[in-house]
Amino acid sequence: MPSFSVDGGFWYDVPDGFEIQVGTVVRVPLAGRVVRGWVTALDEAEARPGLKPIRQVSGDFAVFDELLLRTLQWCARHYVAPQAVLLKKAAPPNLPRRMAPLELAGLPEPGAEPPAPGDDTEPAHHGPPKVIVGDPQPAQILATVEPVLADGGSALIIYPTGLEATRAHDAMQEVGNRRMLVHPDMSDRQVTTRWSRTRDQPGFVVIGTERLSTWPICGLRLAWVMGDGRRGLKARQTPTLNVRDVLSRRSATERFSLVTATVVPSVESLAAGFRVQPPPRRVWPRTEIVDRGEDPPGSGVIGRRVRAALASVFAANGTAFVFTHRHGFAPAFRCVSCRTLRNCRTCSARAVGDETCRRCGAELGPCTECSGRVFEPLGAAEGRVRSELAKVLGPDAVGGAGSESPMWVGTERDLPLVQGRDLAVAVDADALIFGTNYRSPEDALRVLARVALTVRSGPSAPAGSRLMVQTSRPSHPVLAALQRGHPFPLLESMLDDRRVQHAPPFSELLVLEVTDPPGWVDERLAPLEHVVLGSALRQGTRRWLLQADDLTEAKSKLRPIVQEMRDAGAKVRVDADPLDL
Repeated sequence: MPSFSVDGGFWYDVPDGFEIQVGTVVRVPLAGRVVRGWVTALDEAEARPGLKPIRQVSGDFAVFDELLLRTLQWCARHYVAPQAVLLKKAAPPNLPRRMAPLELAGLPEPGAEPPAPGDDTEPAHHGPPKVIVGDPQPAQILATVEPVLADGGSALIIYPTGLEATRAHDAMQEVGNRRMLVHPDMSDRQVTTRWSRTRDQPGFVVIGTERLSTWPICGLRLAWVMGDGRRGLKARQTPTLNVRDVLSRRSATERFSLVTATVVPSVESLAAGFRVQPPPRRVWPRTEIVDRGEDPPGSGVIGRRVRAALASVFAANGTAFVFTHRHGFAPAFRCVSCRTLRNCRTCSARAVGDETCRRCGAELGPCTECSGRVFEPLGAAEGRVRSELAKVLGPDAVGGAGSESPMWVGTERDLPLVQGRDLAVAVDADALIFGTNYRSPEDALRVLARVALTVRSGPSAPAGSRLMVQTSRPSHPVLAALQRGHPFPLLESMLDDRRVQHAPPFSELLVLEVTDPPGWVDERLAPLEHVVLGSALRQGTRRWLLQADDLTEAKSKLRPIVQEMRDAGAKVRVDADPLDL
């Protein structure tokens, strides 16, 4: 039952002949009806007087064990969610059924050489989680997985998108039917079959997306998290689980190895003590910085040098990818007079299209530098970029990612589709770098590095293959790191800045969003003493921001308040460790 009020659970008597263990699904009488529940504790003492008996055991085996239960209970506390919601995430959509053992095949013959992993993908050993700086390909990952499978264990590989998971599954044909893909679009029956198979039998490499972070996998020895720091690895809805953090807790408890791979490691991973394996060479291809200050006013969203480069690639029958930051409008504005980014005088948050701050609700007013009142948007939406390119190259030359046109225009959502381009262009790096919160420079470097990886590299690549980045701040440290080809020492500088600013990971943040809140909510939140900003009203939703060195006590006090608001009909979203403020 998805309610904080039943988190403590209820004791029941176990009738003779029932096989019960932690994680068993049972049916029990409760409040005049029979409901389904999970066993979370057992007491071997004599039966207590007055206890009602369990009516039935459902399913063929336990959904989780005591070790996984510890992580799920930590998640319930950390992400401020009812325990039942987390237990359900470990379970399949339907009741689990035991299946006949599958005859596994596909491993190389003894003595056969596995695909060379390279210096940056050496097999993991249990210990601190490891960060590989780069973009390992499936054959390289497989080199670390095959020894685990040969030893009778299982491995887990999690990608931010179903497309990337499917691509990796298809590339790992060497392990035959040991591959087990769990795609977001699969039916409940298909998902339950895969859950039951991997829960009951070891020897699989299970490949999928963020939902797998809470799955019980028999014989789990090694887990890979691909793309740490990307938004696809953190749930948007409550509970806002982060795959890296969930698997890090599981790794320490269940004693399996954890490896994360990403072109730009998250600052949180560095602060948590993940063992970093620095890149032996450039992580992404060559980058050229294009100063928009060289173009006269009114030049449009694509500068002269970039237009010439795209025209040259098009004339040579090449391909290009033009990256823009979003489908909608601008995420930041600047003063037309002094070109200073518009921000809130109260909390310093970057301003968007509203006249009030979306973080703290204060009136934005004029420019903080020159008091100007006219502001222009930073960045350009996908449609505007495509229209401008069509005027230069012709309408048939320009299309969306995956189209037959040689020139693609797309956003971050399209990056998994894009590979092997002759040229990549980031139309407006400033809109990413000077975003709306403290994470913007880190996120910008990660996104731009991924855009660079859409370009062909190696001996077969054309001489002019590169990423071109348009900016009005060519000396910014993020752009210097892009040209350097790897994220250090910029990340170390960011870590120092976060420490000085007392920002995460050196403090905790939590965002509370409530639609149609009851009138008493401010009074109930006031005693928490950690509400540093709020409430801000945005499109009928009120937001509060909580920050402290440790929010454990505040989260405990927040649980009954959240339940009361939901009981009153309010829609409540709790975002622990938010990516956006």
